[in-house]
Amino acid sequence: MERIEAELFTDGGNDAVVRLPGRRFPGVLIQGDSLHILRSDMDEVVQACERGDLAEAGESAGLLLASLDALLMRYSTALEGHEIQRPY
Repeated sequence: MERIEAELFTDGGNDAVVRLPGRRFPGVLIQGDSLHILRSDMDEVVQACERGDLAEAGESAGLLLASLDALLMRYSTALEGHEIQRPY
């Protein structure tokens, strides 16, 4: 394990926006339990598709998209607040 200093652009919650040394742009640090939830949400989409239940797949995919949109909004807001252009 290596200890480093990183720049923190948001509070240290479940999806902190941080920049590691040597990186031009910050990234999003997702806690393990939150990552597991995202993965489980994606699994629900896949399982529903395999069953042919497109209504459930669409609903699950919509919830997953909303979660990812919230992460992206937090990232964008943090960058704007520190006058950093988005990398996309």
